[in-house]
Amino acid sequence: MAESKKIITLITGASSGIGLELAVQLAADPNNHVLLCSRSLEKGELALQEVQSRKLPGTVELLQLDVASQESIAAAAKTVEERHGRIDALVNNAGTGSAALPPEEAFPQTYLTNAVGPYFVTEAFLPLLKTSITTPRILNVSSGAGSMTRRLANTHAQGFWGLPYSASKAALNLISVTQAVVYGDMGIKVFAFSPGFVESNLGPHNKVANGAQTTEEGTRPMVGILKGERDEEHGGFLAKGGQYPW
Repeated sequence: MAESKKIITLITGASSGIGLELAVQLAADPNNHVLLCSRSLEKGELALQEVQSRKLPGTVELLQLDVASQESIAAAAKTVEERHGRIDALVNNAGTGSAALPPEEAFPQTYLTNAVGPYFVTEAFLPLLKTSITTPRILNVSSGAGSMTRRLANTHAQGFWGLPYSASKAALNLISVTQAVVYGDMGIKVFAFSPGFVESNLGPHNKVANGAQTTEEGTRPMVGILKGERDEEHGGFLAKGGQYPW
């Protein structure tokens, strides 16, 4: 199938963890073309080789994109516009924990990567989402640690990640709500989604041995969201099988 007929999904932070697994799961469908984004071209090449080695029917393309760099975001958007003229879904997955850093470093770094970056990535790719050949969707990968309601109820401690991470995800949640209100009138579906405690490179604690879901399990619900299975929950803070309170 020509790429012009395929659903084009852009995934930030896709060189490992949830982003890489999502690229694999989407590429299992011949109707999909995945833009695998990586800050590092070297790591991105290895990730691309990993996906391609599985001989999946979908197609995957490497795109260098550093969500913390305005220049990188603009260059990536220009490249996609020239090559494809559109995207059909945007997954803001790139994130950082920064738990080992002192607060004066952790706060700006986590906010830049986890909230500010996704905002500017979305703004840059919005014109390409508007030319989608299907219902365009934005999926912002959040965390239950960003739920203020759960924190007030003391049902979710800051845990391994600390306040900078949790606060950055709460900021991403507000960005998601704002996008849902503003972009909803354009026909774009917007979701915040928490995969839960998942095996990843977010930190050394994100291991199955510590009770984390496998990356495959944690990622699978995202495929359904991107396929439109939860479109009626536009503007929601989605979790596996339900929603989190804001």
